[in-house]
Formats: sequence, structure tokens, C-alpha cells
Amino acid sequence: MDVSVIVPVYNEEGSVKELAQRVTAVFKQENYEGEIIFVNDGSTDNTTVICEELAAQHAMIHHIHFHRNKGKAAALQAGFDLADGSYVITMDGDLQDEPSEIPALIAKLNEGWDIVSGWKKKRHDPITKRWPSKLFNWVARLMSGIKIHDFNCGLKAYRDEVIKTVKLYGEMHRWIPVLAKIEGFKTSEIVVTHHPRHSGVSKYGFSRTFKGFFDFMTMFFLSRFTMRPMHFFGFFGLLSIGAGVIVEIIVLVYKYAYGQSFQSHMAMLILGVLMIVLGVQLFSIGLIGEMIVYESKKKKQ
Repeated sequence: MDVSVIVPVYNEEGSVKELAQRVTAVFKQENYEGEIIFVNDGSTDNTTVICEELAAQHAMIHHIHFHRNKGKAAALQAGFDLADGSYVITMDGDLQDEPSEIPALIAKLNEGWDIVSGWKKKRHDPITKRWPSKLFNWVARLMSGIKIHDFNCGLKAYRDEVIKTVKLYGEMHRWIPVLAKIEGFKTSEIVVTHHPRHSGVSKYGFSRTFKGFFDFMTMFFLSRFTMRPMHFFGFFGLLSIGAGVIVEIIVLVYKYAYGQSFQSHMAMLILGVLMIVLGVQLFSIGLIGEMIVYESKKKKQ
């Protein structure tokens, strides 16, 4: 069985060596063949040196080194591009994920799923990290229709066709199950162990909340309107046109029913015209989007 384990790391000098030992032990115990890919996301501590030493000592360990911090999505994508395994496991480099969960994740994949996500049912994180995560996961389930509890869990298992199809950018690593669903893949989950962090510091920051909001808007559109952009832009376009027409009718009523001049309602007159113009533009964007989707379908046929 070929298994690729991808581990994005950023300033995790206190854990990468032990993590490599634990994953290697699982490979030997389960008779797996494969590789461990450390993607060093611009670390400024001794993580780089340790990863280079591990790669030099073990043929199954690879080290990808970014010279600056590019983010987890870029790190995962680099690992996906290099991975050769039929099964691909991703996990964080802080030892909060348990490598011994790998066989259970693969067993769940073999039940017919394309992605298996870990569910950290009992988390050892501060409340400032747990509650925003609960809110994020609730919104993600509601928006995507994917019934898993922990979209953001770093411990996941994939069939190789998933990672070769889904392309990550920005902060989209949180939304891999949604991107996969768009491509027709199915996601399940299992409960996994979550350990307290024993070294290093969390990379979670408040700015992540804002990034998550913008990612949410992107994924809301991609998950619902990728193949029918007119349904999105057309709806708001017609809404804007309708509102603009109503405003203009109100201005005309004041003009002819009450004898008031256009000058006294110039602001409303301009507002109505702007709303109609905006509606036409949104409607046009929807038509252009439909043309792009149609042409992309023709190229795939």
C-alpha cells in the first residue's frame, strides 16, 4: 500500500523529529510503503536544519523548503504536487495530531469515501480558538451541506485523485471538502485524538477570522453558482433594476400627482438611475459568466 504523509511545518523545531519517528513506526507496523513530505513554510528556527537532516538520513522523507512564509494552502498544494501515494494523509507538525490514526483513516476511505476528515471531538485548545472554530464549522455545514463537524482539522485522508483534481490557493485549505464536493467527491469523518501542544506556539491569529469571512463568501459562490452564475448575478441584477424602477416611479408620482419639480427630488432620481445601471451591469456579468461556463464545458467534451 502506497501512502504519502504531508506535514506543513512552520517553526516546529521541537516536534518534527519525533513526528517523523512516530509516522515511520506506523509505516513499519502496518507494512505501508510510501513517503513523508515535510513542507517547511519559511521557518525561522531550526526546523529547516532538522528537516534537511531527516531527508538526508531517510530516503522516504522529503523536504520542501519555502524561503518565505506562504501559508498552509500553498504548503499543502506543494505537498500534493509531489505526493505519489494512492492514499494521501495530511497532518499538522505540532504533534497535536496522532499518527496512529492513519490506519483508521485509510480504512474509512476503503469504505467508499474520497476524503475522510478527522473530528477533534475533545480539543485541547484555548477557548479563544475553540469557539470561533465552532461557529466556523456550523456556518460551513449550513452553507455546504457537508455533514462533518471539523472542516479545519489538519488530519485528513484523501484518495490520490482528489488531490490531483482540487487546486488550493489563498486560504482555501479550510474548504477542501467543499472544493472536492464541487468536483463530485464525497467526504466522511471519524473521531480522532487531539493532544495538547507540547512545544512551539499556535499560529492562530485574530486576522484569521477576517480571512475566513472572505473565504466563506468565495466558497458560498463556488459551491452554489459555479455552473450557473446567472442565478446569482441575474437575481441581484433584476432586484436592483426593479428597485431602481420603483424609485423612478415614485419620483414621477411626486412630479405629476403633486406638481413638484424634478430638482426637488434630484437625489432620488439619480439613485434610481444608478440602481438600474448597476442592475444591467450585474445581469451582463451573469451572461458573460454563463458564456464562460458553456465554453469551458465544450472544451472538456
